[in-house]
Amino acid sequence: MNKEQALAVFEDYKIRRFYDEQDETWYFSVIDVVRALTDSANPRDYWFKMKIRVKTEDGLELSTICRHLKMKAPDGKMRQTDCANVEGLLRIIQSIPSPKAEPFKQWLARVGYERIQDMSDPARSLDRAREYWQQHGRSEKWIQQRMMGQETRNKLTDYWKDHEIKGEKEYAILTNIIHKEWSGVSVKKHKEIKGLKTQNLRDHMNEAELIFTALAELSTRQIAESVEATGMGENTDAGKKGGKIAKKARLELEHKTGKRVVTGENFLPPGAQRKKLKENSDER
Repeated sequence: MNKEQALAVFEDYKIRRFYDEQDETWYFSVIDVVRALTDSANPRDYWFKMKIRVKTEDGLELSTICRHLKMKAPDGKMRQTDCANVEGLLRIIQSIPSPKAEPFKQWLARVGYERIQDMSDPARSLDRAREYWQQHGRSEKWIQQRMMGQETRNKLTDYWKDHEIKGEKEYAILTNIIHKEWSGVSVKKHKEIKGLKTQNLRDHMNEAELIFTALAELSTRQIAESVEATGMGENTDAGKKGGKIAKKARLELEHKTGKRVVTGENFLPPGAQRKKLKENSDER
């Protein structure tokens, strides 16, 4: 099964999902849906008891309408979890007393339709990303830099894919090598500095951080291409060299300005642990 892993968001609840390209079907994490609809502190236990209740009352085994798929857990590991398509979720929702049921049904219909749109016109997903960032207060300049950086990232991962780099785990290892080389901190540490947990680090970078990340990844790809790097060993070497190019530029900028590139500022909502990033600050 060719699958695309992604996160969708319903009322600030993250819903893990897989797209089965062969069946052209989205499969959603049932546990995440239960959490979103019930606000339960222990959605896994709620789901377990719910299956017993429905089987007792209706004679229906809810597990039969689910698929076991590996999804990334909060601890970063890939774990088996119950997933259901839209039809299955609609049946499950019937057994969850929640005022959010109807809004969630509408949300399901919308995310399914968005995928069909993306397949026929990929630019739509970019438009939605731009709209999302605009709604969250990003400037046009920041959005442009973020999208340019994503394009650079995509070209690098495309190269890795064609040169024996397999799976998200190896992608993450190489990404961390490049990031630590240019910034001096790991991806995990960088997120800690910014007070982030499950948020996307790049969505909370300032302009300089985005630029140096892109420079490191651009340099890595061009170095890898020049030597036709293949496999983890050779691509690790290319990543270290690409990261060092960006590191040299970062250190020179910091020396000239007296200000650090990697900062703890972010775009978290007011009241979060860290203050919101001011794009027009003197850090530029």
